[in-house]
Amino acid sequence: MACPRPLSQKSFIGPPAPVHVALEAQQRMCDPTSLPPGPPAGRWPLPLSRHQKEMSSNREQRSAVFVILFALITILILYSSNSANEVFHYGSLRGRTRRPIDFKKWSITEGYVPLLGNKTLPSRCRQCVIVTSSSHLLGTKLGPEIERAECTIRMNDAPTTGYSADVGNKTTFRVVAHSSVFRVLRRPQEFVNRTPETVFIFWGPPDRMRKPQGSLVRVIQRAGLAFPNLEAYAVSPSRMRQFDDLFRGETGKDREKSHSWLSTGWFTMVIAVELCDHVHVYGMIPPDYCSQGSRAQRMPYHYYEPKGPDECVTYIQNEHSRKGNHHRFITEKRVFSSWAQLYGITFSHPSWT
Repeated sequence: MACPRPLSQKSFIGPPAPVHVALEAQQRMCDPTSLPPGPPAGRWPLPLSRHQKEMSSNREQRSAVFVILFALITILILYSSNSANEVFHYGSLRGRTRRPIDFKKWSITEGYVPLLGNKTLPSRCRQCVIVTSSSHLLGTKLGPEIERAECTIRMNDAPTTGYSADVGNKTTFRVVAHSSVFRVLRRPQEFVNRTPETVFIFWGPPDRMRKPQGSLVRVIQRAGLAFPNLEAYAVSPSRMRQFDDLFRGETGKDREKSHSWLSTGWFTMVIAVELCDHVHVYGMIPPDYCSQGSRAQRMPYHYYEPKGPDECVTYIQNEHSRKGNHHRFITEKRVFSSWAQLYGITFSHPSWT
């Protein structure tokens, strides 16, 4: 485009402008270096309507992303909040939601079903001892003292052979979890023939104890055919519900919603209180033991597994865990402590109340 002809004062209507100002403006218009830069070669601005559409689309996409992120964050916060409400935090216990149940009054015949014959679970001992599986018993030389007890209660597949100097041999009752049935029955010389007076009490979820394929009850009954002296009972489904109700009443937690498994120690303690006037427990640590900084050395979880997991590591991991189902060992011990005076329970090696 050609530059316009020079401006003159006659071209203006109104007050005349100085001639040098008009000339400078004309020169700037004709100077190519003073023009604004154009678009890069091969690229031209989009039509305004298309450009606006793309801008609008980008804004909508960003808005959708923000909405999705906000929804995901909200869901995660709600999930974490709900999960935290049902997890046992280490060292905490809500306390009872009602007065403690007197489970000394629970029916023995309704709670324990005979698996071999029509016998009834022996219902009374004046003085019982619970021998735990803790490595705190090693080196104690408690064997003779334990042998003198009226009734001795052991758990799962804790052996006495090779450890009798510390834990004794006498076994009046052995409380066995569904997960330990095969470990016990595969060693009849240790758990059946060695102490023929032993009464076995098996516990487990009803669907696992009597499932159509591989029923644990049938396994135990077949073992009874091979060992006529075997006396065995199973915790009834109604009593299993009572154990769950007891846990909820003592802790304020629903066992299933809090992803908790009751331990064999929980069943053993309740059974001992049901059957015995007084209970003494050997080898159970107090609930605050693992939070103390004075622990001198690593202690195996079981006295018969010296290379097994550390006791406190096992307790704390189970108490804190949120994923999956776990035993709440420390919480259970806090409950046992609250029962001590009420039900005549004492603890030693270590001693605590």
